[in-house]
Amino acid sequence: MEAMACTGLLVGKKASVDGSVMISYSADSHTLYGELYRWPAATWPKGAMLDVTEWDTGKPLGKIPQVEQTYSVVGNMNEYQVAITESTWGGRAELEDSTGIVDYGSLIYIALQRSKTAREAIHVMTGLVKEHGYHSSGETFSIADKNEAWLMELTGKGAGNKGAVWVAIRIPDDCIAAHANQARIQQIPFKDKENCMYSPDVVSFAREKGYFSGKDEDFSFAKAYNPYDFGGLRGCEARVWSFFRKYDKSMDAYTDFIKGDPAKEPMPLYIKPDKKLSVWDVQHAMRDHYEGTVLDMTQDAGSGPYKVPYRWRPMNFTVDGETYVNERAIATQQTGFVIVPQMRNWLPDEIGGILWFGVDDADMAVFTPLYSSMLDSPECYRAGNGDMLTFSWTSAFWIHNWVANMAYHKYSFMIQDIRKVQQELENAYRNAIPSIDKAATELLAKDPVEARKFLTWFSITTADDATSRWKKLGEYLLVKYIDGNVKKEEDGQFKRSPYGMAVSPDFPGYDEIYYRNIVKSAGERLKVK
Repeated sequence: MEAMACTGLLVGKKASVDGSVMISYSADSHTLYGELYRWPAATWPKGAMLDVTEWDTGKPLGKIPQVEQTYSVVGNMNEYQVAITESTWGGRAELEDSTGIVDYGSLIYIALQRSKTAREAIHVMTGLVKEHGYHSSGETFSIADKNEAWLMELTGKGAGNKGAVWVAIRIPDDCIAAHANQARIQQIPFKDKENCMYSPDVVSFAREKGYFSGKDEDFSFAKAYNPYDFGGLRGCEARVWSFFRKYDKSMDAYTDFIKGDPAKEPMPLYIKPDKKLSVWDVQHAMRDHYEGTVLDMTQDAGSGPYKVPYRWRPMNFTVDGETYVNERAIATQQTGFVIVPQMRNWLPDEIGGILWFGVDDADMAVFTPLYSSMLDSPECYRAGNGDMLTFSWTSAFWIHNWVANMAYHKYSFMIQDIRKVQQELENAYRNAIPSIDKAATELLAKDPVEARKFLTWFSITTADDATSRWKKLGEYLLVKYIDGNVKKEEDGQFKRSPYGMAVSPDFPGYDEIYYRNIVKSAGERLKVK
């Protein structure tokens, strides 16, 4: 279930509208089921051991010592407003170590259970791989808390070399950053101990392996451990570029670079945006298909008659001996779940952390607010409520996939109806959060347990109600667009004749571009004589 095609965005607290620190994550995999992970806080006896299981496969990897106290975790965020996400870039195959015990997924979820700050999480993660070995390939991690956002890149050292080489850089508070399956850290500010951490052998190991020869100040982590190629630029860095471009038009200077030219100057690790971002902006960015850019996925024949911004796998295809590529956007059909963790330092931890959570394709997901101090999980996101091979009408993952898979075949029509309901729900959450924060703050002063119960009730009710509303949307879409037609509507109802029968629907056909393509390929056979 390897989630090897993920995208992560980061926003510093002075780059956000309200002072939030925000990151994002689309867990993209063709076999990953969209559910909400949860670990309650616990106290462990001395000598307790933790079973480590590979996140991608479920394979047992070994045991490590458990700590005395672990913290509550909901999804990719804990009760102290620490959030961690990732994207896999693989890197050099010879640096993988199959004997390591801790994989990248376990690193995330173990660190969340053991860390109260982002800096502590970095120490926990790098300490785990140093002591127990790293089982995965190259990764970029977003690691954030209510005050800071860090980007860490880490890769193994190969069989027989336990541990990893890594570097972590703090994103300036007034900047935004992103990563998408390509190592991004170039030069390392070795002297800036406050905003940079790294393994002592990050450069010397690269020299030893023949990946680099030169002065330390010229060393590039990305070039040494994950050199650019066409796929890393076009399928990965292009996603970063599309996000950056929304907030800095000078990013057009990197167009040739992201099209696949590694000889061009690489993009910066982070940029200062031309305006501050809200949590809604970050959610919108996760729905990107390169709209308005030279890579716009609705502007070639592959989008079909209904301007579908998706391409089915494989990524590459061959015609007449030439290989071509399908674009890989931030929003993609094979997403298991998508999140925007929001950390707010002006509120108590019980209230400040909100995990905006959705399932399936970000473009057609609903981001529901889950307070990170919640004590239970919604049925619609719960493990065991369906799986990748078992459909469930109460599973948000399956309901959203049902709607999305209808929309893929008539996108330009259906997305308009989907947007209405999506915005209806998300605007309602936007309006409700201030009141929920206020009520929870008042409760917290009187009874912390009751405050958490209240936030749990709100989070669960919101998620389950959203899933129910999405099911109604699916029923509506099926009726409205059955058999390629479009039902007529009046005052919010499908039109009936005076005798109660359905009136004749509209027959929208296809757009002119599609008809011209038909004429080009089969015009003489189809011409009316």
